Amino acid sequence: MSTRPANPASDSSPTTEFFDQLTRFSIDLGAMTDLGPLSERALQELSRVGGATHGALYLLDREHEYYRRAATTGSPAKTKLPESIALDHPVPHRLSSPQSEIASHHTASFGGSFALDVSDEPALAALGMALALPHISRGQLIAFSLLDAAQPRGQHAASVHALLAVLAQTATNAVDRLMLYEDLHRSHLLMKRTDRLKSLETIAGGFAHEIRNPLTSIKTFIQLAPERKDDPDFIRDFSRIVLDDVYRIERLIDEILDYARYMEPKLTEEDINDIVSSCLYFIDVKADTKGIRIEKELATNLPRVMLDRQQVKQVFLNLFLNALDAMGKAGGFLRVRTKLLNRPGGRVWVQVETEDTGEGIPEGNLEHIFDPFFTTKHESGEHEGTGLGLTIVHQIVQEHRGEIEVRSVPGKGTTFLVNLPALSL
Repeated sequence: MSTRPANPASDSSPTTEFFDQLTRFSIDLGAMTDLGPLSERALQELSRVGGATHGALYLLDREHEYYRRAATTGSPAKTKLPESIALDHPVPHRLSSPQSEIASHHTASFGGSFALDVSDEPALAALGMALALPHISRGQLIAFSLLDAAQPRGQHAASVHALLAVLAQTATNAVDRLMLYEDLHRSHLLMKRTDRLKSLETIAGGFAHEIRNPLTSIKTFIQLAPERKDDPDFIRDFSRIVLDDVYRIERLIDEILDYARYMEPKLTEEDINDIVSSCLYFIDVKADTKGIRIEKELATNLPRVMLDRQQVKQVFLNLFLNALDAMGKAGGFLRVRTKLLNRPGGRVWVQVETEDTGEGIPEGNLEHIFDPFFTTKHESGEHEGTGLGLTIVHQIVQEHRGEIEVRSVPGKGTTFLVNLPALSL
């Protein structure tokens, strides 16, 4: 006589149900990347398990030093919950206190901390709530949940407390993860602002140096004009020089404003080959007048890239025009290639290579070409290089989480490689 094995699928014990609920909850929170929806989902589950019809979840706001209401459940009109709660309010103060100070027969253990009910903390009643659940990470109360349901009594209380404790800790871990990410993001922005302030200090010094010569010629013209007003050659020649210097000052100001003005890229899904082709079409006439041949090798079936189309066009136009200037009137060729890059870890990037046959860049200058006001162009007048073009190019590529490299051989030419992260194939 054989014994029929038990069917695991038919096991609907409280333990199985407990783990099913926890698993679903953990998966939901793990997939979230925004504190708002995460707070709402956490409060929703805690309210369901705790039998609450109204509640709120408060998050620590370190910048303003209070707890802000991040999620609510039920009708706000039926609760007395403020938008923010001070750090020294009785509820967060007691939840943050050592266990020995708040432990009583009215409290339930929650993962090493204690939940408060109205019997232990009358301030909860003033908020229209009956239970406060702490969310503590690394010894700090980073959030707390308020529910209007009184703690269950009797045999059922232990299982509800156990489930609430685990759910609260799961929510704590998820909230802490996103809060750390937000802190990291804020630190990154602060570092970028600091770097930009240092760059602006360099730019201020560079601008003062670059503008001195144009201002000198303008000043000299103004001083001599009354005496030489009847000299047509002087007026004609010096007027041309001064006009070139005025154009140069205007261009310096425009480029400094372009660099100093932080522009968050407005990302759209784009075809990099289409952008490259558009930029090459723009410079085609200028290349032809210089006797420069354009060779285009664009890879097919490239993945699309999330980028700011106008900013990236500015990158390639700057690189292409620099290449034409490097070849001068001697002619040559400009080769532009696109290709797919497969990085470790399955990451996919798109590369745009710009190669010219110009005069090249001395090895000692390569490490400085992205510095503000560093230039290898020495033409006079309006078209003299300002040394900000490649600085702006470098800035835009960095804002797109990309990379830019340069290789050069003096007398043979220069190659720029722009690498941008692509969408998955």
